[in-house]
Amino acid sequence: MLAKCANPACSAPFLYLREGKLFRLEGAAISRHLPTPVALKPNQKLEYFWLCANCATHMVVVFQPGVGVTVRPIARVHRAAS
Repeated sequence: MLAKCANPACSAPFLYLREGKLFRLEGAAISRHLPTPVALKPNQKLEYFWLCANCATHMVVVFQPGVGVTVRPIARVHRAAS
């Protein structure tokens, strides 16, 4: 169950799906990269993480092998002025 924003620095409670952004990550891929692999049940193949509307404007939820599930700033594409 989602309880709060996935950003550890944010304490916004999860109330509605329409507020913020929901991220779906494959639990099996996450489990394979944990120090001690976790056996997932058939109904645990997907894991969901939510960012509140404020955090979702500038962050995304990602999985990094060796680190785990974390949030990072959205990569901005800067175009050179011509």
